[in-house]
Amino acid sequence: MPVSSFLRPVLAAFLLAASVACAPGGERAAAALAPDAPLPATVPKGTKLIVGDPSTKVALELSGQLGTLPFDIEWANISGGPQTSEAFRADALDVGAVAEIPAIYATWTGLHVKIVASKFRKDPLDHPTYELGIAPGVTVRTLADLRGKRIAYSPGQAQGALVLKVLKQAGLTKDDVTLVELPSTGDVYPNALASKQVDVAPIGGVNIRRYVAKFGRDGATTIRHGLRDDPSHLYVRTETLQDPAKAAAIRAYVAAWARASRWVYEHPEEWIAGYYVKDQGLSAADGRYLAELAGEPDIPADWSQAVARHQEIIDILAEETGNPPLKAEDLYDLRFQPVGADAIKDGA
Repeated sequence: MPVSSFLRPVLAAFLLAASVACAPGGERAAAALAPDAPLPATVPKGTKLIVGDPSTKVALELSGQLGTLPFDIEWANISGGPQTSEAFRADALDVGAVAEIPAIYATWTGLHVKIVASKFRKDPLDHPTYELGIAPGVTVRTLADLRGKRIAYSPGQAQGALVLKVLKQAGLTKDDVTLVELPSTGDVYPNALASKQVDVAPIGGVNIRRYVAKFGRDGATTIRHGLRDDPSHLYVRTETLQDPAKAAAIRAYVAAWARASRWVYEHPEEWIAGYYVKDQGLSAADGRYLAELAGEPDIPADWSQAVARHQEIIDILAEETGNPPLKAEDLYDLRFQPVGADAIKDGA
């Protein structure tokens, strides 16, 4: 029986869809990778990842690894949780580099993500990411002295979570201080301290050194908070891991990321010159300070302690924000747990 003119377009569309689904190598041809299925070890030709991890880009270039990646890579100049989550939602990013907070808030806002790599600092209390900056004329020598102080606070970011952890450690609550919401980007916190807009603010990186150097004569100081603040993660959308090709590529990227992290520690002079000075425009002295501050990386093959610490901050944030508690283990894709450590051990 001849096909009616009405049915011809429908039949054509069906045949086209079938040909795409059966086409070898087509992204739509592969069945979705189950969350408990082993990670594919081979990356299909033509696979591409969009990665927001600016410092690792430079580390891969300097270490000579960039040209050896078994997939195509597009770099996105994105960092921090809010930018990364926005790019995930726009389907404009596959991998993001963040601290411990973004995965929590992403989940609370309906964005399903998984952590696929975790890095910490050996001797983290000797190499803190942040110190508490104290405004000129303000006396804070211990955490107990925070009572009654105005503290810079950035909800949804690592600095904001650190403030809540510090208050808990000091036996204080938000009612015992005044939290002043400010973005933690750039020089906002050091300038807020110097202008006495706030009394206390967590400041990190080169701002620790610069703040005291610039305003120390006026009485500016810093104190260490005595808590771990060293998590560094790679995370992705859960949906991305359902693509077997991208899952394999992400596995390969995690291995390269781990090797690059180790290379940075073992080649400080090349890193200081190539990243801090050439890429970031800092002085060699600032770069040396940051390299020493970072210390030696710790990329564990067992994430159980990391998950337990993550659960502690989830519980603090849930209580303070009114969001539902989450199970920290659900934020991690444990299939990736040994990838980084094995890459460093095997050197491959």
